[in-house]
Amino acid sequence: MATENVLEGRTVLITGARRGLGRALVEEALHRGASRVYAATRTPFDHPDARVIRLILDVADRSSIERSGAQVPELDILINNAAVGRYDDLTDLGVLEDHLQANVLGPLTLTNALLQALSARRGAVVNLGSLSAFANLPVMPSYSISKAALLSLSQAQRALLAQRGIRVHAVLAGPMDTDMTRELAIPKTAPSLVATAVFDGVQRGDEEIFPDPVSVQFEASWNSGPLKAFERANATLLPAADYATPRG
Repeated sequence: MATENVLEGRTVLITGARRGLGRALVEEALHRGASRVYAATRTPFDHPDARVIRLILDVADRSSIERSGAQVPELDILINNAAVGRYDDLTDLGVLEDHLQANVLGPLTLTNALLQALSARRGAVVNLGSLSAFANLPVMPSYSISKAALLSLSQAQRALLAQRGIRVHAVLAGPMDTDMTRELAIPKTAPSLVATAVFDGVQRGDEEIFPDPVSVQFEASWNSGPLKAFERANATLLPAADYATPRG
């Protein structure tokens, strides 16, 4: 990827933008010169910067996603950050369904709703995942299962959307100092530092982004390892003609 600032003068949409990492991503995008930042949240919030456009969006509600997508005519970077994260023990199937709906089907539906806008600008999709995709966190198993599915979704989108000129990045983050991890007595990284690392990774063109001290220890082995090579080999099985033709 070229070394110019990928945010300067660009339009960004960030889900879950009201607090935590989402809010930090909004601030970092503004700091890096984004011309417009769609801050998507389930409830309204105020922001002093006129470049921030509030967008009411519930990633667990397909009709909400479709309405919001119709309000975004141009887009350079979509950041699927909003997520559900609850403690559970896999005895309630509804909890797992809620996680899959918000953390997997929501990002997929929103990305599909914005494909035309992203393709027109040869844009990028950033899916905010977790190291729990690699090793299930048993106090939050449904969350971990959904993040494993999100990583697989990101790999599929990467191959399928390449011919539309859309890049797909998967963030594999370690613990962050947010409401979701408040009760976990483990080292945590500030959301502002993670936000900086996410955009640095997009700038470099990293397919997987390891944005914190815990996750970065996996970066070298992942990029040079057999699983990444296997992903790339699998992508070659998809005939270009099958995914170069837009679907109706």
